[in-house]
Amino acid sequence: MAEELLKDDATKISGHLTWSLLAVAFLASFGSSMLYGFNLAVVNSPAEYIKAFYNETLTERHHWTPDEHFLTILYSLTVSIFAIGGMTGALLVGRLVTKYGRKGTLVRATMLVFIGGSLMGFSRWFRNPFMVIAGRFITGVHSGISLSVVPMYLGEIAPKNLRGFLGLVPSIHICLGVFIAQVLGLSELLGKEEHWPLLLSLVLFPTLVQLMLLPWFPESPRYLLIEKGNVHATITALKCFRKKGNIQAEVEEMQEEQRSLSSITTLSVCHLLMDRSVRWQVLTIVVVNIGMQLSGIDAIWFYTNEIFRNAGIPEPHIQYTTVGTGAIEVIAGMLGCFTIERVGRKPLIIGGFLFMGLCCAGITVSVLLQAQFPFMSYMNVGCVVGIIAGFCIGPAGVPFLITAELFKQSHRPSAYTVAGCLNWLSNFTIGFVFPFLEEATGPYCYLIFCSICWGVAVYTIFIIPETKNKTFLEISQLFATKNSVQKEEPTSNSHLKLALMNGYGSLGLHDEK
Repeated sequence: MAEELLKDDATKISGHLTWSLLAVAFLASFGSSMLYGFNLAVVNSPAEYIKAFYNETLTERHHWTPDEHFLTILYSLTVSIFAIGGMTGALLVGRLVTKYGRKGTLVRATMLVFIGGSLMGFSRWFRNPFMVIAGRFITGVHSGISLSVVPMYLGEIAPKNLRGFLGLVPSIHICLGVFIAQVLGLSELLGKEEHWPLLLSLVLFPTLVQLMLLPWFPESPRYLLIEKGNVHATITALKCFRKKGNIQAEVEEMQEEQRSLSSITTLSVCHLLMDRSVRWQVLTIVVVNIGMQLSGIDAIWFYTNEIFRNAGIPEPHIQYTTVGTGAIEVIAGMLGCFTIERVGRKPLIIGGFLFMGLCCAGITVSVLLQAQFPFMSYMNVGCVVGIIAGFCIGPAGVPFLITAELFKQSHRPSAYTVAGCLNWLSNFTIGFVFPFLEEATGPYCYLIFCSICWGVAVYTIFIIPETKNKTFLEISQLFATKNSVQKEEPTSNSHLKLALMNGYGSLGLHDEK
């Protein structure tokens, strides 16, 4: 009876959304992706207090009073060092996920948050500004690891008909993290001079929840089967994540991918970049990951208050306007998450980038005309909200999702390393350069962001295929013509059959008659 259930509808590899899938998606994102969003926005509200703290401690320790320009550089370093840590973490992803697995890497990486959060929380007590910078760097390392590992993990545990939905759960949590940072940064809550170290150290609590609960869930079945060859653990993991559906068909698809690999060993970054069979996939992740950061969204997140101040919003209203934009982020992220399996990946990327580009151009126009037409300040705010909404509905999460979808198991860790490094390098560039770029070019700097957004949209239209409801092997074959390699045909004489083994199942090879 059990064997018949496993064999039911052998041609359909799909699944239902189970509580275990949903719980893992939220747990992995809650203690990782949400912290990324939180850390992006948390330094915005207490910016003046942090600068004042730097000024006081440097005067006390070195008997030297820094000027405003030096404080701006030091604060920009505080903002952007998070991205340097992220790039460092991204460089470690390939090695970590190969050695410890996807879930194992997430669990071990939580230690970084406890170290970084403690440094920031006690920085004022020890009167040491460099503890803030070091804490930002270490939490950045954690985000660099988790920002790649979470979508990789969710992409591998999800059935293909739910991969888009689960793949965008982390992007909702990124938006939620930004919103929480903005709410807690209100002057009525933790946006006071004496509370900013506590605000920065709140990253400890979501990580504690993740550390207590995530280890109880299984590792990625694809990792267990393709890389570790642990059949029993693979079946156990699949039975945990699939209360219904066809486990045999899914294992057969994994085995088919395994047979298509030239090597089960994870490829290095150098081998990935030199592999002609994936050159268009590599170019695609380069374009979308650089594009998502150079679209201007990081400038909006890092310097929201300053942008609204320049737009003429009254000072007492700025913090509430910022919180309003955070609420829009969460709504847009949820909209993208619940529509991706209906409309596909391409429309969300194209529509998101086109709308962001339009809003970037709108910011330039509104700032140039707001002296003559005071109502233009409201158009400025509307364009900022539009950039955030356009980003969260697609570009915020889809690039991480398709990085998992475009590559086979042997290429995926290195692909995430490349994507993560480019993502974080672009993040650092914007975080550090934007104040000086805005000072040099004024509102025209948003036209640069506009051209980048539209360039990525055009590339997506002509190059990136739709990956909805396709297996990883099928997606790889879509690029075969572009890469000038022969399409791989499924083997016809050897199929994986699932037989019962102590109630879980075992694998055996059976030749067709």
